[in-house]
Amino acid sequence: MRIGNLAGRLVLVAEDRALDVAGASAGRFDPDPAAVYGVWDDFAAWAATVDVAGHPEAVAFAPADLGAPSPRPPQVIGVGLNYADHAAESGLPLPEVPVVFTKFPSSVAGPDVDVLLPGDTVDWEAELVVVIGRGGRDIPRAEVRSRIAGYTVGQDLSERTVQWQGTPAQFSMGKSYQNFAPTGPVLVTLDEFADPDRLAVSTTITAADGTRTRVQDGSTDQLIFDVTDLVARLSQTLELLPGDLVFTGTPPGVGMGMDPKRYLRDGETLTTEIEGIGTIVQRFHA
Repeated sequence: MRIGNLAGRLVLVAEDRALDVAGASAGRFDPDPAAVYGVWDDFAAWAATVDVAGHPEAVAFAPADLGAPSPRPPQVIGVGLNYADHAAESGLPLPEVPVVFTKFPSSVAGPDVDVLLPGDTVDWEAELVVVIGRGGRDIPRAEVRSRIAGYTVGQDLSERTVQWQGTPAQFSMGKSYQNFAPTGPVLVTLDEFADPDRLAVSTTITAADGTRTRVQDGSTDQLIFDVTDLVARLSQTLELLPGDLVFTGTPPGVGMGMDPKRYLRDGETLTTEIEGIGTIVQRFHA
């Protein structure tokens, strides 16, 4: 099952067709995409019975009209240094426990957006994002997957100068500018993946002259703390809430780790893809 936010309305998606949930359910479910996570189990049971592609009310849609699958998450949780090679390129030791920070929810954006560069050290970080369905505290590992609504694609954009400003560093401030948490294009439930723990992740930069450079090429099977472990650990401290986003970490290939360092520039476009989910695109402007 693939769930989307089409022009602010909750839809089910099948290839290039979208079905308005409020209409198809005769008002049983709210059209607001943010509302579905509070009734996730009921919604998922209903949606599993719907043939989107064959539904007479399904319509073609423009991908540019898709918004964030969870547009108003109560919490946005980031996990740092969760790939060994990324920790190495950052010059930091492997974490013994997850390195956790937050991106403020006002930074959340949809999959196709323009981003103003607040400085000259804005970096990219492709990430698999977990969207919480039925949350809670102290979630047993065996129950984690049943508490997850699905996966989506995310970019943990980071203004490195601000992130590392001061002692201690200002992680959350450097990662929370407008549109610094783009997500999408859709949410995909775990049953859609052949192996939800092994998904290819890539990032490509397209320069103003059209030159394309692949900068990240990894797989989620390289996570130090996998999704099940992360969600269970987080719930030991936090109450995970319906619609929460968990950015699970980035594979190697970020600009800060290059020699010389390389950051996003005016006129460049960033394309991030995760196997089985799709792509998100950001265009950068001075």
